[in-house]
Amino acid sequence: MTSHRRTNRTIPNIAGSIASHPRHSSQYRISHVVRTVLVSILLAALTFAGTAAAAVWVDINSTIEQRSFTLPVQADDADKDNEPQLVDVNAGKPVNVLLLGQDTREGDGNAAVGGSGEETAGLHNADTTIVAQIAADRSYINLVSIPRDSMVDVPSCSTANGTIPAQYYVQFNSIFANAYSYGGDLASAAGCTVNAVNALTGLDIQEVVVVDFQGLSSMIDALGGVDICIPFDTQDTYTGLDLKRGMQHLDGTQATQYARMRHGTGTDGSDVMRTTRQQYLIKALLNEALSKNLFTNSPQLYQLARAALESLNISDGLADAATLAGLAMSLKNLDSSRLYAQTVPVVADPYNPTARVVWSDAADAVWEKLRLNQPLTAQSDDAQSSDDATADSSETPSDTPSDTDASQQTTQDGTDTGTEQTQQAAPDPNTGLVTSVDPYTLQEVLTDPATGGIVDPETGSISDPLTGQYIGMADQYIMYTFCRVS
Repeated sequence: MTSHRRTNRTIPNIAGSIASHPRHSSQYRISHVVRTVLVSILLAALTFAGTAAAAVWVDINSTIEQRSFTLPVQADDADKDNEPQLVDVNAGKPVNVLLLGQDTREGDGNAAVGGSGEETAGLHNADTTIVAQIAADRSYINLVSIPRDSMVDVPSCSTANGTIPAQYYVQFNSIFANAYSYGGDLASAAGCTVNAVNALTGLDIQEVVVVDFQGLSSMIDALGGVDICIPFDTQDTYTGLDLKRGMQHLDGTQATQYARMRHGTGTDGSDVMRTTRQQYLIKALLNEALSKNLFTNSPQLYQLARAALESLNISDGLADAATLAGLAMSLKNLDSSRLYAQTVPVVADPYNPTARVVWSDAADAVWEKLRLNQPLTAQSDDAQSSDDATADSSETPSDTPSDTDASQQTTQDGTDTGTEQTQQAAPDPNTGLVTSVDPYTLQEVLTDPATGGIVDPETGSISDPLTGQYIGMADQYIMYTFCRVS
C-alpha cells in the first residue's frame, strides 16, 4: 500500500501524559505485518546503540518506508493542533507503547509456525497485548499483559471504512479482529485496540508496535537464538515442543512456539498462564542481547537491526532510525533485573468461569502505577521511599483500623495474606524471593516481593494470593533453582 505523507501532520506525543478523556494520537504510521513482545522494540532500539553510521540509518529508514499507512482519525483527535511537534525520546519523559502480537497465518513463515488451513484463512487476531512503559530516566521498564480472554466494554472507534459503535462485554482480542474485518487494514485494527486500551486504563498511549510469528522468529534467529532456563520437562503436541529441564538454547521457531504454547506440560490451557511465559521469554531475550555486547559488534548489530525493523510494524513516533537511536542510547545501560512484568489481575468471569476472565478490583492499582509513572514493584528506590512513608503513617496508633490496614492483614474470608511478613523480611539474594511460614499450615511459603504473589516452588509460577490467578514467573528463582545461574 502506498503511503501518503503530509508535512503538517501531528507527530504523536510519546510522553504518555494522562488526558481527562483517554484517547490516542490522530495519526500513526505502521510499517509491514504482525505478533508481539516488548523485546521487539527493545532490541530494535538497542541495536542502534553505539552506531551512528549515516549509511546504515538511510538503509534502515528505507526499510521502514517501504510499507506504511495511516491510522484513521478518532473522534477525540479531530480538534488537535496540527502543528508539527518535535519528538525527543531523550527529553526525560516516559515512553508508553502498546505491543500487539497478531496471530495471522498469511505468508509461508507465519503458516510454518502457526499452521495453516481453511479455518485459519484470513485470520487476524491480536492474541498478545502488552502495555510497555519505559521510565523517564530510563532506569526501568514496566510490562503489563492483557489476557486475550478478558471480557471488557470498549468505546466506539474510527476505521478506514467508518465508525464501529461502542461494544459491551466483548472478548478483548475481538477488538483487533473486528476492526481489521470492518476497516480492512492493520491501521484500523491497531487504532481501535489502542483506543480501547486507553479508555480501559486511563493511559494516553501514543505509540504502537506490532509483530507476527515470522517476524519474532526471524528476529530471534538474527540474535543467534536465546538461552532460557526450563523449570521442568515440557512437551506439547500442538506446537511440537519437547524441552528438557535445565538451560536450553532455542532458535527462533522454538522460542516462538514456547511463547505460543497453551496446552503443553505444566500448563492449564489458559491464555492467562501463557502471558506469564511470554514475559519470561522477553526477559531472556533482553539478557541475551545485552550479554552479547552488540554495541561493539557492528556486523551483528546491523544484521539484528535490519531483522528487527523488517519484522515490526512501528507507529510513526518511533519508526525512524534517529528516534530509535536516541532511545537506544538512553537504554544501553538498563539493568535487566529492572524489567518489571506482570499480568493484569483478573478473576474468573461469572458468566463463563471456565473460559473467560474479567479484570479484578486490583487491576486499577496496577494501571495507577503506570499513570503515575512508577515502577511495578515496591523494591525500587522511589517506590520503596513512598512505601516506607505510607508504612510510618499507617503504624500510628488508632482505635479504629482503616480499611487499608484491614485489607493488608486479611482477605474477605479472614485468611491472613502475610503482607506484614513480606514487608519486614528481606528477599533471598539468590532467588529474589521472601520465605515465610504459613501460620495455619506451617508450610513454607515463597513470596515475590515485587508483586506480592505466591510462588510455586516446583515451577516458579507466581499466583495472585487472593484469586489464585497467574500473574508472572519468578525468573531469578527459576534461574538459580533449576539452572544454578545467579
